[in-house]
Amino acid sequence: MQRYSGIDEAAALVEPHQVHRDVYINQDVYTLEMRHVFTNAWVFVGHESQTPTKGDYFATQIGDQPVIQVRHKADEVHVLYNRCPHKGTKIVIDRQGNTGKFFRCPYHAWSFKTDGCLLAIPLKKGYEGTGLENTASGKGMKAVGAVHNYRGFIFARLAEDGISFEEFFGDSLSSIDNMVDRSPEGRLEVVGPPLRYLHHCNWKMLVENQTDTCHPMVAHESSAGTAVRLFEELDLPEGAPRPPAMEIIAPFMSPYEFFEGMGIRTWPNGHGHTGVNHSIHSDYTAIEGYFEAMTEAYGEDRAKEILDENRHNTVYFPNIMVKGPIQQLRNFIPLAADKTIVESYIYRLVGAPDELTARTAMYNRMINAPTSIVGHDDLEMYERAQEGLHAQGMEWVNIQRLLEEDEDFGAEATHNGTTERQMRNQFNAWVKFMSYDAQSQEAAE
Repeated sequence: MQRYSGIDEAAALVEPHQVHRDVYINQDVYTLEMRHVFTNAWVFVGHESQTPTKGDYFATQIGDQPVIQVRHKADEVHVLYNRCPHKGTKIVIDRQGNTGKFFRCPYHAWSFKTDGCLLAIPLKKGYEGTGLENTASGKGMKAVGAVHNYRGFIFARLAEDGISFEEFFGDSLSSIDNMVDRSPEGRLEVVGPPLRYLHHCNWKMLVENQTDTCHPMVAHESSAGTAVRLFEELDLPEGAPRPPAMEIIAPFMSPYEFFEGMGIRTWPNGHGHTGVNHSIHSDYTAIEGYFEAMTEAYGEDRAKEILDENRHNTVYFPNIMVKGPIQQLRNFIPLAADKTIVESYIYRLVGAPDELTARTAMYNRMINAPTSIVGHDDLEMYERAQEGLHAQGMEWVNIQRLLEEDEDFGAEATHNGTTERQMRNQFNAWVKFMSYDAQSQEAAE
């Protein structure tokens, strides 16, 4: 039986200090999210370095919609629905490749330019006089509503009309700026395919966890805590350098005071980041030659300013997280109310020493891989929560930590690093974009 059929019902699931369990476990709510949140918000698609030359394509999805990022011209990337306008067949099934000058449907050989325009139809005379040219099918593959390339990162909005890219992201783009500026040449490149694996939980659990600073020293005690204990038992001489693996994993066991002092910043529309003042990445050993390359590119003062910014996790609503200091992006792709694919990408700082890329790859393997020793701590918590929320004892999930009266999410704010404000900020945006199209229609009338 369908429990939620409208956005007003869904909006009632969010209160200032709590959210109803159905936002995580109900499939009807998931369906509404796909039709509204992932249609009206700007959603990450890919990076331009994944499609560097004309004809290169990358297949992914926005919410539950299959799309193709394709290089049409040297300076032009398009995002098209991965669907033939004839019978609906997926145009590509490979993750990525090069289609040449056109796409060709594998079913009836309709072909399309790489901007989606119809190129040719076999036995076209069979459509003469039928008015095909006036139909949606006769125009070719459908493009998404809007596309924006921001410093190499491709975002799309499925809706034809809606909030602009600039209004949606605002000053939150400073986290992407910092990650790109860490390259002496101001460019990033994707390094290999992402680490991908399935989580049996709701996608919002993963997003919330990125700015949850009260769990590391608890959930990761079995992994990071064990690693720290074993390293200390080696009884190395005082001042001996820690190996890179320990530099990466030890900060996960930092005390609550460390995370309180870290700070959290929130921006409108559900974006926010931990690590206003410092982060678990602040004390990595310097890589020889890197600061010199940055100084040559930017000047010493600007180089220091860029590298001293050590934001921890920046969440971009609805479903990605970026780590500037370690050049990583995690994409949380919802498959169902209780299934999420997690993709963890790493990027190379063009013009920087290769040792930085090696450290980034090590971090990704240790923390985010299917074989990682830290990520599975989180995975177990997500899956326990997904199961536990079905318990009949309580129906609401508390997000009340450091709640303030009459919180305003319409402006940038900075708070104690253990606040749950960013989670509340995300749900504020969730309600907004669940009803954004309805609001727009009412305003138009």
